[in-house]
Order: sequence, then C-alpha cells, then structure tokens
Amino acid sequence: MKTFFGTNIFLRYLTKDDPSKYEKCKDICRKALEGKVTLATSGIVVAELIWTLLSYYRVPKADVIELISIIVRTENLYIPDKDIITDALVLYSRKNIDYIDAYNAVCMKCQGLNEIILMTRILM
Repeated sequence: MKTFFGTNIFLRYLTKDDPSKYEKCKDICRKALEGKVTLATSGIVVAELIWTLLSYYRVPKADVIELISIIVRTENLYIPDKDIITDALVLYSRKNIDYIDAYNAVCMKCQGLNEIILMTRILM
C-alpha cells in the first residue's frame, strides 16, 4: 500500500496540535517504519512544510532543518527529488538564504547551469 503524505499530515505529526490526528499520523508512520506501507510525498510538500514551520509555528531554522532532515531520511518514504532536497538543506543550513533559493541553486548545479536571470535584470 502506498500513501501520499501532504503537508498537513506532516504538520499534525510534528506539532501534535490535534491529538487524535497526531495518533493517526503516528500509526501510519509506525506502519511505514515496519515496512507495512510505503509513504510518498513531493518536494513542494517539503518546501511548504519548511515555510509553515518557520512562519506560522515559529520553529527556529536549525530545528526545522533537523526535522526535515529526519523526514527525508525516513525509510519507506519516497520523494522524487530526495537528493536535491538533501543538498538544499545543507546549503540552507550554511547560508543566509531562503530554502527555495537553496533548492534552486542545487537544481542549477545538477543541470550544469551557472547563471541565473533575475527579474530585475530582465526589467532593466
């Protein structure tokens, strides 16, 4: 059985802000760790999760990076761009940049690109 984990599922699990939903999420995670189910998510979910933890829940950046790193390393969790996310988290932790900028920088590197055109350059 494959189950897609959206942002809200991760948030309920990480924040425990709704005890009944937390227990359901915990049960699914336990089944995944036992190999009974395979979970899947996307890079967009990871980005939204980072943004929400930082902005809405006010979780410190270092804690967010640690939580997301644990999620990305979870066995039986399929994320199509897991390697890019992993490298982006490292870059994000080392530089004073947004996660999305770190993700895009890693994507550029993977594609052999070394120049980026910003809107300000296009408009001038």
